Amino acid sequence: MPSQITAQGLSTVIPLYVIFLGGDIGEVAIISALQNGAITIGSLAWGRIIDRFHSKRPILVTSFLFVLLCSIGMYFTNSVYVLYLLAVVLGFFMVARSPVTQLLVMESVQKNLWSWLFARTSIIGSLGMLVAMVIGTVGSFYFDLRPYFLICAASSGIAMILSMSVKGDGIHIERSSIAHSLHGLRYSISNHHFIFPKFLEAYDFRHIIALFKGKISNEIGIFYLASFFFYFGSNVYFTAWTPFLKNQHFSNGDVFLNYAIQMVTMLLVFFIAPKIISKFGEERSTILAHIPRILAVLIPAISLFFMVGALGFPVTITSACLMVIAFSIFSTSSSVIFFKSIPQGFEGKYLGVNSAVTGVGVFAGSLVTGELTKSLGYAAMFVTASAVLVVSLVLYQTYFRYRLSHNKTV
Repeated sequence: MPSQITAQGLSTVIPLYVIFLGGDIGEVAIISALQNGAITIGSLAWGRIIDRFHSKRPILVTSFLFVLLCSIGMYFTNSVYVLYLLAVVLGFFMVARSPVTQLLVMESVQKNLWSWLFARTSIIGSLGMLVAMVIGTVGSFYFDLRPYFLICAASSGIAMILSMSVKGDGIHIERSSIAHSLHGLRYSISNHHFIFPKFLEAYDFRHIIALFKGKISNEIGIFYLASFFFYFGSNVYFTAWTPFLKNQHFSNGDVFLNYAIQMVTMLLVFFIAPKIISKFGEERSTILAHIPRILAVLIPAISLFFMVGALGFPVTITSACLMVIAFSIFSTSSSVIFFKSIPQGFEGKYLGVNSAVTGVGVFAGSLVTGELTKSLGYAAMFVTASAVLVVSLVLYQTYFRYRLSHNKTV
């Protein structure tokens, strides 16, 4: 929980602080892209380290220590350029805890209890994210943004102290084993934990490359491409969201409250999503999940086109809540689909390629947001993001139809 308080707290306060220092959507997009890039590289590096040395406690302590130091560094800096550097270091070391968390769950209980412990870990993590936003909402009445970095540092310090109790002995499980657990896979996808059990080669991406040559070597290539556009379009929205709220004259407390309501919605939908998927099936649920997400992105765009003045809180919170509702359903249903599509013995390759595609989508979404918004404006940016999500929707429909026709042929 304290590690999630720090992670969610920093992900919210950093864009706010960039704007406080005189930056705008361009600087926020750059710092988001740098951090997401560092997270992807860090996932690869730390995953290899833990697979080789099986050192959980040293990695956790190192991770939380550097997060603590970065938080303190951000408290003292007044330079956006220093924030760029600290964001890269932060992203690289913060992600080190992800593979350790996955292994701790799988090594702590028997395999038939993985689902229960992954679900419990997700709930505790979500509560930590909610606590971070509540602290920010209430704290905004008493202090400005800078002291919030010290709260994040203190929370990371608590996590570091608690991590010292983690034992390094016990059974050793390969990270690719998470592919054998549906809940584990869902946990990783919903929390953007990138898993690279092996170094990827160009050959591993052959199913995606074949699509650009006009061929379909395996339908999983369509799935990967659809995922790329889903995360690309989604992250254009998420990167722009905080600068957009500030552009609409929201206070820092309003921004934290907006995210807090998102967290509450996410917690509620966490329990409802499996029932929705059970009723409609994973394929139909994946398609249906795109609808509220596309609407969520279009709501601020349409409102900007037809309204004069700043958008109200109800409009923005409706958009934000639709986004998390859609993702809760999507992450669960797409996890089931991906879980069923992994051939036995190819877990490492499939997990690696899926992580790479997701990582590139998230990074690219952050990277283009700034220039796209400065060139076209917020309304056009949201319309563009929704169009990208429509492409994702069409690709997922193509994937399901191709798989159905292929299975019938077989």
